[in-house]
Amino acid sequence: MLPVGADEEMFVTANAQHAIGVFDSGIGGLTVVRALMERLPFENIIYFGDTARVPYGVKSVQTIQTFSAQIADYLMERQVKLLVIACNTMAAVASEVIKARVDVPVLDVIDAGARAAIELSDRQAIGVIGTPTTINSNAYARSIQALRAGVRVYSQACPLFVPLVEEGWLDHEVTRLTAREYLKPVFVENIDTLVLGCTHYPLLKPLLQEVAGPSVRLVDSALTVAEQAAQVLQERQLANPQRRAPQYRYVVTDIPLRFQTLGSRFLGRDMPDVEMARFS
Repeated sequence: MLPVGADEEMFVTANAQHAIGVFDSGIGGLTVVRALMERLPFENIIYFGDTARVPYGVKSVQTIQTFSAQIADYLMERQVKLLVIACNTMAAVASEVIKARVDVPVLDVIDAGARAAIELSDRQAIGVIGTPTTINSNAYARSIQALRAGVRVYSQACPLFVPLVEEGWLDHEVTRLTAREYLKPVFVENIDTLVLGCTHYPLLKPLLQEVAGPSVRLVDSALTVAEQAAQVLQERQLANPQRRAPQYRYVVTDIPLRFQTLGSRFLGRDMPDVEMARFS
């Protein structure tokens, strides 16, 4: 350990200028990157999307853990100061594996969403929507109830939302009707808070709020994990002291034809060139 003094201060500053590493099984985690950009405008970010091996939802737990570990190692080799697991499937089955593997703080969208939902809910009746894999894992319900016993959690899989988002039907009547059908059984339970348990869903937030009505509060895990990141960086003195334009890097394992078009939609800005990485 460095002695307290100027040398230690230089060490902290050097680490503080390192990037935040964000990773996802594909493209959805770019909504987390967008939230981080807005909340932490001076932080450098490296995003890794495993586009060659998506979807993760049909793979075994061991395979997901292996792939997640490979990506975490890749980002750690690039000296990131914080890891954010932006994929709900990865977070559900690989979060603890990653935390045991690295020596930097690790945040994930499930923990962030669970904590925010508990804080927002007055009646302790919380709805969770997500992909079938995330809902079947019961990860949100377990995380919420571990934080506060007795909370009622009602989960609903919404498999059509991801393709509708990727089609760009963010305010389409088909999407609106689909949302009403999916959310009927959740609304019957008189929830007051709804967790958007997929990184694609923030793009549907205006439509989902319209369908849910003003009495239901929406939890956007992208925003909540960005807030957590800001808090962790501040507490650990890792916030970037530089006040200049940050560097953003995007790394994928394959470049589908529509990746940059979809990426621009998720980021809310033009998608720059992306780098390629391959695992042997």
